[in-house]
Amino acid sequence: MSFFKALTLFLLISLSYQSFSQEQGFITGEVLDVANSEPLIGANIYWEGKSTLGVVSDLEGKFRLKAGDFPFKLVISYIGYEQSVRIINAKDAEKPIRFFLKPQEMSLDEIIIQERRPDEQVKNMEMGKATVPIETIKNIPALFGEVDLLRSLQLLPGVKSAGEGTTGIFVRGGSADQNLVQLDGAPVYNPSHFFGIFSVFNPDGIKSVDLYKGNMPASFGGRAASLIDVSLREGNNVKIRGEGGIGSISSRLTVDGPLFGENSTFIVSARRTYADVFLKLSSDENLKNNKLNFHDLSGKLAFVLNDRDKITVSSYQGSDLLGLDDEFALGWTNWVSAASWSRVHSEKFFFDLEGYHSRYSYSVEFDDPDNGFEWTNKLSESGLKAIWTLLPNSKIQLNWGVHSQYYNFAPIDLSPAPDSAIMPIATNPKNGFLNNLFVSSGYEISPKLSVEGGLRWGLFNQVGKGVDYLYEGGVPGPEIDITDSLSFGTLEKMQFYQGLEPRIAFRYLINDQFSIKTAYNRNFQYIQIASNSSAGLPIDRWILSGRYIEPVRSDQVSLGLFHNFNNNRWEFSVEGYYKDLDNVIDLRNGAQVLFTDQVETELLAGKGWAYGTEFLLRKNIGKTTGWLAYTWSRTWREIEGVSKNEPYNPRFDRPNDVTLVLNHEFSPSWSAGLTFVYTTGQAVSFPEGSYEVDNQSVPLYPEYRNQDRFPNYHRMDASVTWKNADKGRKWRGSWNFSIYNLYGRKNPFAYEFRTIFNDDAKFDPDTDGEVVSTRPGVVMTYLFTFLPSLTYNFQF
Repeated sequence: MSFFKALTLFLLISLSYQSFSQEQGFITGEVLDVANSEPLIGANIYWEGKSTLGVVSDLEGKFRLKAGDFPFKLVISYIGYEQSVRIINAKDAEKPIRFFLKPQEMSLDEIIIQERRPDEQVKNMEMGKATVPIETIKNIPALFGEVDLLRSLQLLPGVKSAGEGTTGIFVRGGSADQNLVQLDGAPVYNPSHFFGIFSVFNPDGIKSVDLYKGNMPASFGGRAASLIDVSLREGNNVKIRGEGGIGSISSRLTVDGPLFGENSTFIVSARRTYADVFLKLSSDENLKNNKLNFHDLSGKLAFVLNDRDKITVSSYQGSDLLGLDDEFALGWTNWVSAASWSRVHSEKFFFDLEGYHSRYSYSVEFDDPDNGFEWTNKLSESGLKAIWTLLPNSKIQLNWGVHSQYYNFAPIDLSPAPDSAIMPIATNPKNGFLNNLFVSSGYEISPKLSVEGGLRWGLFNQVGKGVDYLYEGGVPGPEIDITDSLSFGTLEKMQFYQGLEPRIAFRYLINDQFSIKTAYNRNFQYIQIASNSSAGLPIDRWILSGRYIEPVRSDQVSLGLFHNFNNNRWEFSVEGYYKDLDNVIDLRNGAQVLFTDQVETELLAGKGWAYGTEFLLRKNIGKTTGWLAYTWSRTWREIEGVSKNEPYNPRFDRPNDVTLVLNHEFSPSWSAGLTFVYTTGQAVSFPEGSYEVDNQSVPLYPEYRNQDRFPNYHRMDASVTWKNADKGRKWRGSWNFSIYNLYGRKNPFAYEFRTIFNDDAKFDPDTDGEVVSTRPGVVMTYLFTFLPSLTYNFQF
């Protein structure tokens, strides 16, 4: 039976499976926030006096609880909300019941930042996973006052920054392209604005963000390092609401509410920078005509069709433009769309169907009569995922499904201006199908011991339309002659790879406050980036696995200790990991990958490994909240043809990493935030000399790669927020004043090794003129020192 016939059969079985959502002997319902009708995940529901026999609400805020003798009191509680107690009669239990909880008016000593059960860290199966509440992210001091989701993740243990002011991240020894960043299940290929200074995610429209550094669920795959799972929030079904902000560099607005009654909602978020507006006010003509801006627009529609079916549709569009006086322009665009259908067949059987399309494109234009050109490229991914969930009993959960992906990497097109001396360039397209089958299950062996296992099977086909080149000796290289080329028609098979990806995790509960967890995870990655930059650029070239480029394989084993204390006010964890990588690529010295159709000649492949220990101390309750994290880690690569075939550190190897995040509530109106970051300087190669080429001095780099380092990086940020605490007002505003790099540390962004011209000119009697003295030197570039910003935020 073919793959698509099997998928069709599964869908027909699911659609034909009939059951009742309200069975006799059980009550069902959902728990919502009274202010915005957002579902409350993990709320506790139990009959009074029987808390140990209760249940928790799911991702939609829904629950199902075995009924007792009517009438009886039902208790619904959630951290940070007032408890609800309602007497339930037999008549009430005939249909689902909605419970709306009010936020709790708390004293300074009872401020809570965690939207989860107090003992969740100890008792759940999750390992290598981090969840940062959106409200916490909004309280972290921000560059230019722009709250940023990805930059906030850099403050977690095991996550490294790409550099000063950037949102690029490296997780447990993986490169930036080994992170799967997805929005409502759809991948985002370039999740940054302004060359990585800002991320594409508007925090006002975000519901949650989960970072998986290890023990990734079997339903996800395709990347070797991590999963960053971002979900857009749904609108409330009660009334039109809005929020936004006016900052020093951009403004944003989010509006949500009911669409066609309480069973359908909408939310729309927009953001735009106005840096280009300020440029027009400049008296410098060289700056006045420049363009520098970005915008993004996202939205989500949700439709509750009945008690069993729900449909959501979401979309994101973002664009950047950099223009220099109509002579040079660089722009890039993301467009992501996703749709999902959730069906509750019964209290034990669920079905989810997701579809998405993600497109990324960029262009470069240079207006010059002699060397002008236009360079364009785009790539896209489309996917369909079906997931079935079965809950046979309270101790077992079974998930299985299928995920099909289609990649289309369009040809690179360089078109010269009419009279340009540049030759036109066009490469061949790259296409691929990746079909995945997956299954996972969790089982509670005993009250203390639980196990969770999964298996993912990836089947990858590179397909035409395309061309493969054959090289003398069978190994590509810049000096190797091409002996032949093979042309493939549309969807014709070019290369096939497959791989099994097992995952397994154990949790042993020593007591209610202390647990030990261990996990093993394998992933295959069938696409990579070939780039000279570790931070990531808009024009980076994505590469599909094919005849000469095998998929990356990643194996990770981890062990962790998790402890809660002081009545769950504090969390402490320590996790150690070892990761083994194979078929990772790096560039040859002096490689050029942007304009060639034989990119395999510029690449080398080998192995890598990484290991480390992550410590996290977190305070969740009280007038002061936050965390202290320390990571010790090492990352290595060993690739034949690089660094004399000896192991070397990639640029993102930073052995020591310390982060401190603090938030303090002085009163309902005043709060403050503080962050401190310290990391080992990134690994680099400094030149060991120079040589002359065409009367110019050119740096001479050593054969061993990245044996030098930038100075250690450290920075402190601070912010103060005042907000109107009167919740009865229709318009509520707040002011945030933040300072990036509080003590003005000049952290290096780049070093340039060149000839330095001294200011003291001397008279030369031989030439009867002045001679300017020169010397070889180093010029350091830094981006930011003491940088204040002011932002006005509002809600209505």
